[in-house]
Amino acid sequence: MSTDLATTTGTWTIDPTHTTISFSARHAMIAKVRGQFNEFTGTLTLDGQSPARSTADLTIMSASIDTNNLDRDAHLKSADFLDVDQFPTITFTTTSVKATADGFIVSGVLDIHGIAKPVDVTWELIGINTDPFGAIRIGFEGHTEISRKEFGLVWNVALEAGGVLVGDAIKLSFDVEAVKQV
Repeated sequence: MSTDLATTTGTWTIDPTHTTISFSARHAMIAKVRGQFNEFTGTLTLDGQSPARSTADLTIMSASIDTNNLDRDAHLKSADFLDVDQFPTITFTTTSVKATADGFIVSGVLDIHGIAKPVDVTWELIGINTDPFGAIRIGFEGHTEISRKEFGLVWNVALEAGGVLVGDAIKLSFDVEAVKQV
């Protein structure tokens, strides 16, 4: 397995069967609810010699949200939250990439619920390897936190003891495996 940046140069397609795009949010101010999106596509165009010239594009199908609870998923798909009928996709497009001592900061525009906002995602290169079938694969892990209210996701209920039912901070995690295009 390699982590040599020079070997990252090229176009890569995200492998959805080996990638997880997940999130967590506070529920009732005391617990975390976790979930993921099951349908998405994405492309990385990487420049190992000059990471600043790298780009990434990601499209997530909003209706693929999955928290392992059908009633909650239906509510999250409704007009109270993602409104998947009106906003069928969530997108991220890179605006800049900066190498750091520990990895990369990928800045871009995240569009949720028809509202586009700048977001920074911290990434770590896990490695590059060739699978038994000859495909070259790359792995990254990324993390960021967003305010759901900034994206127009404002539905909530006040709790009797204080606080609200759904926290504002949403933690996003990306475990990405992509295949090099030849």
